[in-house]
Amino acid sequence: MSAPEPPVVAPLAPESPCLTAKQAAAYLHLNEKKLYELANSGEVPAARVGGKWLFPRRLLDEWLLEQAHGGVLTDRLLIAGGDDPLLAAAVRLLATELGAEAFVAYSPTATLTGLEQLARRRVDLSAVHWGGAEHSLAQHATLLRAHPGHARWTLVRLGLREQGVLLRPGLGIDQLETLVAFDVRWAMRGAGSGAGHFLASALRARGLHADDCSAVATAAGEREAAALLLHDGADCTPGTRATAAEFGLDFLPLGWEALDLALPKEIYFRHLFQRLLARLGSAELGELARQLGGYELTTLGQVSPLD
Repeated sequence: MSAPEPPVVAPLAPESPCLTAKQAAAYLHLNEKKLYELANSGEVPAARVGGKWLFPRRLLDEWLLEQAHGGVLTDRLLIAGGDDPLLAAAVRLLATELGAEAFVAYSPTATLTGLEQLARRRVDLSAVHWGGAEHSLAQHATLLRAHPGHARWTLVRLGLREQGVLLRPGLGIDQLETLVAFDVRWAMRGAGSGAGHFLASALRARGLHADDCSAVATAAGEREAAALLLHDGADCTPGTRATAAEFGLDFLPLGWEALDLALPKEIYFRHLFQRLLARLGSAELGELARQLGGYELTTLGQVSPLD
């Protein structure tokens, strides 16, 4: 009598990269109600697809590690948002100090894009500048509150900057109205740019509109815009006095704005962020700020909670 055939065992399905709410709750040892609260507030990585919540397993693992003892990613600091010469210099110096010990990087992506990246946990902090200095705290807090998870964020003041228009050397125009009225070539900034927003506000105050400007290019960042002026690709662009000095451009002042860093509260206590603040407050960076001009740094490090 022949031996019976062994039972056929179906191969195990590959591990899904996403978990359902029930699976994620079990994985995190939470009840589903609490998990939904965390998902709706943006505190746990999740995506709503077809009316149902899905939880990426890899991001859940990273989130768990981040909650434990300050996180395991404390050897990196990723910065996005608005462009600033002083912040860029501080990051370069800190990265040189650290060598292979840690990774610090700064990729200016404009204020609104940077906040979206922060909300999606793609970066650790984002530089924010939006409107005049006198209304900056309320304006910046309003921007942050538009994002899920903002309850765990805070704002750290870097200082005030002089905002205006960068001018090609020798252009010889010192009035915003003249720049708009004549056939002057503008390099404008993309959507979500704090410099573009400041220019639009200054134009409105004079009864003008950004569409009145003769735009010949759209620059992704302030340094790209400055390079266009140096290479005769445009005559003027919105930006700061510091960038004008950095590139040897002329400058038309329009007012002062605040520059803040938006970041999760737990990032504030990381040694890399504290080292960045210390570098920004160093005598070396203070001298650079003086040379560039257009900075007021007495409020450097001031914390402004959103609640």
